[in-house]
Amino acid sequence: GANPWSVSSCDAFLSLFQSHGLKPEAICPCATSAEAMTVAIRRPGVPGAPLPGRAILSMNGLSYGVIRVNTEDKNSALTVQDVGHVMPGGMMCIVKPDGPPQLCKTDEIGEICVSSRTGGMMYFGLAGVTKNTFEVIPVNSAGSPVGDVPFIRSGLLGFVGPGSLVFVVGKMDGLLMVSGRRHNADDIVATGLAVESIKTVYRGRIAVFSVSVFYDERIVVVAEQRPDASEEDSFQWMSRVLQAIDSIHQVGVYCLALVPANTLPKTPLGGIHISQTKQLFLEGSLHPCNILMCPHTCVTNLPKPRQKQPGVGPASVMVGNLVAGKRIAQAAGRDLGQIEENDLVRKHQFLAEILQWRAQATPDHVLFMLLNAKGTTVCTASCLQLHKRAERIASVLGDKGHLNAGDNVVLLYPPGIELIAAFYGCLYAGCIPVTVRPPHAQNLTATLPTVRMIVDVSKAACILTSQTLMRLLRSREAAAAVDVKTWPTIIDTDDLPRKRLPQLYKPPTPEMLAYLDFSVSTTGMLTGVKMSHSAVNALCRAIKLQCELYSSRQIAICLDPYCGLGFALWCLCSVYSGHQSVLIPPMELENNLFLWLSTVNQYKIRDTFCSYSVMELCTKGLGNQVEVLKTRGINLSCVRTCVVVAEERPRVALQQSFSKLFKDIGLSPRAVSTTFGSRVNVAICLQGTSGPDPTTVYVDLKSLRHDRVRLVERGAPQSLLLSESGKILPGVKVVIVNPETKGPVGDSHLGEIWVNSPHTASGYYTIYDSETLQADHFNTRLSFGDAAQTLWARTGYLGFVRRTELTAATGERHDALYVVGALDETLELRGLRYHPIDIETSVSRIHRSIAECAVFTWTNLLVVVVELCGSEQEALDLVPLVTNVVLEEHYLIVGVVVVVDPGVIPINSRGEKQRMHLRDSFLADQLDPIYVAYNM
Repeated sequence: GANPWSVSSCDAFLSLFQSHGLKPEAICPCATSAEAMTVAIRRPGVPGAPLPGRAILSMNGLSYGVIRVNTEDKNSALTVQDVGHVMPGGMMCIVKPDGPPQLCKTDEIGEICVSSRTGGMMYFGLAGVTKNTFEVIPVNSAGSPVGDVPFIRSGLLGFVGPGSLVFVVGKMDGLLMVSGRRHNADDIVATGLAVESIKTVYRGRIAVFSVSVFYDERIVVVAEQRPDASEEDSFQWMSRVLQAIDSIHQVGVYCLALVPANTLPKTPLGGIHISQTKQLFLEGSLHPCNILMCPHTCVTNLPKPRQKQPGVGPASVMVGNLVAGKRIAQAAGRDLGQIEENDLVRKHQFLAEILQWRAQATPDHVLFMLLNAKGTTVCTASCLQLHKRAERIASVLGDKGHLNAGDNVVLLYPPGIELIAAFYGCLYAGCIPVTVRPPHAQNLTATLPTVRMIVDVSKAACILTSQTLMRLLRSREAAAAVDVKTWPTIIDTDDLPRKRLPQLYKPPTPEMLAYLDFSVSTTGMLTGVKMSHSAVNALCRAIKLQCELYSSRQIAICLDPYCGLGFALWCLCSVYSGHQSVLIPPMELENNLFLWLSTVNQYKIRDTFCSYSVMELCTKGLGNQVEVLKTRGINLSCVRTCVVVAEERPRVALQQSFSKLFKDIGLSPRAVSTTFGSRVNVAICLQGTSGPDPTTVYVDLKSLRHDRVRLVERGAPQSLLLSESGKILPGVKVVIVNPETKGPVGDSHLGEIWVNSPHTASGYYTIYDSETLQADHFNTRLSFGDAAQTLWARTGYLGFVRRTELTAATGERHDALYVVGALDETLELRGLRYHPIDIETSVSRIHRSIAECAVFTWTNLLVVVVELCGSEQEALDLVPLVTNVVLEEHYLIVGVVVVVDPGVIPINSRGEKQRMHLRDSFLADQLDPIYVAYNM
């Protein structure tokens, strides 16, 4: 059999035939190996030869490599029978299983080595391995050779007992070294079989091997499951096996997997092919039907959780930086004041006045063109058309809505020109517009409550929308999701009377509110911020200067126009700067992936703006269509800037693959860049046309978890590539601040990004108007330094400023701002700060069938949700792979692995994962997962 020294099979044979006169001493197991041939055999019938011996050994002793007779617990004993004597004319020695072939002491277990003429001589054609196996000269504890006779390694573990009887306890290739102790695969298999395995395990087929995870070997047990085994039986067997192995061998099992019957790779003789099974396990193609991981119990070598040290005060940090000659981490865009504009726009303080002036000065100049999925222009608006349309909407607001100046109006429109006209209509009437994404007709239950929430929170007096959407808001389906009887006045703007207001509203001061910007953050927080007329002007002006926009220019925008910089580019900038905006609604891209790029090519656009979701759609969808793009004659060499509008850490990998992919159709690698904005200030950085290219740095991930920045070389292990988020806009100043002490930090130190600029929002618009939050986020002073007592706004993002060797547009050295991630998204685990995206990036790389991944915490457990795009039999392959990679790269034990169908992880219009929504769905048991693994 597989291990002939196993006593149980001999005993079974004896108990059956003893009654027929079989003598116990007649049964003699022998020991053989492929290299040493016959290692030991009993010589029967020699007078005076000792009788067969039995040894009852302590499993615990064996795991430390020593022979101890087991006295205490019957369960944790290994009973072995001798395999006879050394072959005639041969010699035997026992050497340490690892390291140089040092002779063992008499009470130690080691590898049996034989010197006899009856063994093998060499491996055919493998001279190097031969030397190590067939020409072993044993050494003593001092390391000097004992004799000059070469021995052959037998590959068997054992010892020589009293009366020169040879005992074998296991094989070298089944040796598992875990945390400095040795365990034998065969023994663990025997334990598995001893636990009522008949109902569960198919023909006793169990494989045991170890895999190296996080600086130690971990034990993996794989068994074939009987076709008729019930889920209940299997699970019961699995949990009992774990307990048995733990109590008998005092070792934790890292992973226990059941696979369907007859699926494990076989050796020529029908046994399980261990190394192939291990290979399949590691590459994720074992396809288990049941799995149990126990990393919490058996991973005991994690570093201690970090204890927060009492921080150094802000003054000391400042002094320390001064003494060390380090500059404080600050950076600023160009000065807004120095730039003289010959434009007449300067004398107008309000955007509404600028539109009226343009309607008189250049009535027929087209400001906006809206495209459909076919790429044809469905609607255009010249300065005069937009002005007149806005006038009509303003008069309707007064007549039908009976609104007063200062009332809030929700604008509910699909992306288009009607939205823009309604916005200026509100400004003409003195109302405060609030743009809201319309609900999705096919998915009202998910999308309508958000609309309702914004309508309620903004205390809107009226909703402007189209006829189709108005019918939808009052429909029966809508009534199932929200209370439709309490909507404010709904006015549809499809057919408007040709009326105009006697006079247009002019705000008394530029500090008055212009519009409200509502957005749902990735953590599921709905926040509205107030934008004043002066902020709108400053924002448009900063963008105009950074991107060199003027009336003869054309830009293409493929963004959602409801909040942040996307809204500003779609609705505000063209009216201010006079350039023409080609508007591409992002949802049209789903029907025609070529739309955005072919538009850019058709109009020879130099500057285009998109979101990460648009870039991802093009990268994934057009990856194999580059030849088609070429045959269609699409050439992107006209593009000078392709800007991704984002409120997150730049996705360098996506930008690089987009650049590489479309390099073949003329896209300059320097063109792609990203913006950075936040709730308190929608546009902090934007690459623009002048200034150096965005720089990149590699930082050490381990240091980042300790809130430190350590720059490393490219290719360093555990490094993270960060890219600068474009250039800081004119008039914007940023400083990096320690969020706890509110003191400034030094160059290349991690801290919260604080911003000061004329286009910062003037505060949160909340139901409760909590003043403390306002003051804390919008009008904060540094606790130390900064004599001017500047008022800063906190962005809520961690990042750092690094002075580079490049020259900025001002002629000074350029300060680069790097965004690391949002503070409220970070996970605090083991006293360290983790950014979800870093864990997700590791997980996404492990298997080709992972489409998307998201992580969050649940009662101190890390939950990893992966979308499986392969076949469902691969679902359980992902569990150990996910657990391994997070342990190896992030030193964290995954608590729960949830495998779901593609598209389950919610993603917002900016292409950001809504991890908190996902967490809520998980806790409410609404994910309908393929498999959930709770790691024990």
